[in-house]
Amino acid sequence: MTFEELGVREDLLKAIKEMGYETPMPVQEKVIPHLLNEDTDVVALAQTGTGKTAAFGLPVLQRIDVSRKVPQALIISPTRELCLQIGGDLADYSKYINGLKVLPVYGGSSIESQIRTLRGGVQIIVATPGRLLDLIKRGTVNLQDVHTVILDEADEMLNMGFVDDINDILTHVPDERKMLMFSATMPPEIAKIAARFMHNPQEYVIGTRNEGAENVRHIYYMVHARDKYLALKRIADYNPAIYGIIFCRTRRETQEIADKLIVDGYNADSLHGDLSQAQRDAVMKKFRERNLQLLVATDVAARGLDVSDLTHVINYGLPDDVATYTHRSGRTGRAGKTGVSVSIVHSREKGKIKDIEKRIGKQFELREVPTPERIIERQLYNLADRIEKVKVDEEVINNYIPGIQKKLEWLSGEDLIKRVLSLEFNRLLDYYKDAPKLDIVTEKKGKEKGAKKRKSGAEMSQEEKDRRTGEPGYDRVYINVGKADGFFASDLIGLINETVQGQRIEVGRIDLMPGYSLFDVRKGDGRRVADALRNSDFYGKRLYSEIADLNKDYAAENRGGGGKYASKSEGRHRDRRGKGGIDRRTRRDQERGFKTREARSERGKAAKGEKKKEMHGNYDKFMKKKR
Repeated sequence: MTFEELGVREDLLKAIKEMGYETPMPVQEKVIPHLLNEDTDVVALAQTGTGKTAAFGLPVLQRIDVSRKVPQALIISPTRELCLQIGGDLADYSKYINGLKVLPVYGGSSIESQIRTLRGGVQIIVATPGRLLDLIKRGTVNLQDVHTVILDEADEMLNMGFVDDINDILTHVPDERKMLMFSATMPPEIAKIAARFMHNPQEYVIGTRNEGAENVRHIYYMVHARDKYLALKRIADYNPAIYGIIFCRTRRETQEIADKLIVDGYNADSLHGDLSQAQRDAVMKKFRERNLQLLVATDVAARGLDVSDLTHVINYGLPDDVATYTHRSGRTGRAGKTGVSVSIVHSREKGKIKDIEKRIGKQFELREVPTPERIIERQLYNLADRIEKVKVDEEVINNYIPGIQKKLEWLSGEDLIKRVLSLEFNRLLDYYKDAPKLDIVTEKKGKEKGAKKRKSGAEMSQEEKDRRTGEPGYDRVYINVGKADGFFASDLIGLINETVQGQRIEVGRIDLMPGYSLFDVRKGDGRRVADALRNSDFYGKRLYSEIADLNKDYAAENRGGGGKYASKSEGRHRDRRGKGGIDRRTRRDQERGFKTREARSERGKAAKGEKKKEMHGNYDKFMKKKR
């Protein structure tokens, strides 16, 4: 199949041939003929980088009447970067179409300039939702002659909160128009837009719904949370020719990771919403021109960054939404090339890996974090490869050979190689000297080797089992209060400081569940902490604590918030600490002269009443004096 056989016009064929387009991609084979020959609308589920812009761009350009200088096609994209990318591609495709004008409309640039261009006459508008709505409300853009509307990256517009804007915009275009929606996934909100605004849409699925890009391998490394950055550096060192995006969850984390990489000598920079538009443009320009090897970015900031030859996408922790992972991984392995999607995860995220595998229909490979030996070997071979393939300018270099040869003639060939390699790698060798292994899996296998496997009385997920296991060098402690009780990390630290006597307790990882919590303390401190917390009180709830046990189903035990001691009376009955089997608070009340808690409560109410009378008396005196 050729573009000519799809019905693409001669002037467009000439332009795309110069751009290197030879044979249509699957999405283009399905969408182009439909848009040129059919009246029904189109919903195309296709990943990023599958050739969507040409799929809708070529037929849209072919349907434009250049003699009419009014907007005839509207393309809506979620970000400024994607808007500019689409506008640039359409300009390239229409190189040989005289009189055709494409206008990108987006926030962050002069609206007056965009208004002037609109008044001069344009046939295609490529816009972000916010700026387009602004122009509609000002009455400076008229969409009544639009015959084609394209929503690109529809699911991403949903994630960015543009659904209401899209609904508003679509009420300003004619009912009788052709509409196309491109999306990597089809969440319910997007399906609602299709049902409301589209006419009997034909759905084309490129691959499988929610499937990751075909040429992408999905691998993950499991490490402790504290070792994630070390693992990231090892991954970068193990892939000397890496050219990739590192995705982080927040702007702050993005900037922190980028700053660390720069300080450690990596060719990296950050891209996030706190940067000015000029800074973002500068960073993206450097990355596109390969002056940067690693771009650390948030999901929103990276939208529209169209780079076709990324080798790696690195997830510095998995996103909450599977669709977001699909978007991330789809940025590599484009245009028939292979790519790698790497995830650096903690054991608690193993459940997310399983969920993503089900949704994208692909298996993740669990890999060991590259060891120092493998990294150094890989780097050495890379250097040897570069030496072998370097272009030598014989005419220039020959002028310097005699002097250098005379200075180094006492060295044998082997000695020379050793010195060249040492010159390049001494810093790397020093850095990785005695470096430890980082994998959680390796450590756990070592611990479990030869141990008898105990069966749990209740079935639980691997994620739940991992949650019960402390980090190496730590005890894992259970306590029967959680988020549903209003119990958070600060409350736990306060309880430990209040109840545990003696040496200061160092608290590690904390997992707060609805009905209970699990936390780490240094090895050997677990029993002391559990004993101290047991039978203490949290806002009227008697606490129970113990060393976490893999055989117990704590979730079932605490269902409904009952916990180990379901009532105060039961807890009080079981309390055998101190004199008379009473807890510290009751003992303290008795020392202060209160026989019961009720007596203390009555005394408190009386004191409040006296205070209230005193305040009213003072107020009355003040008013009399004022009069």
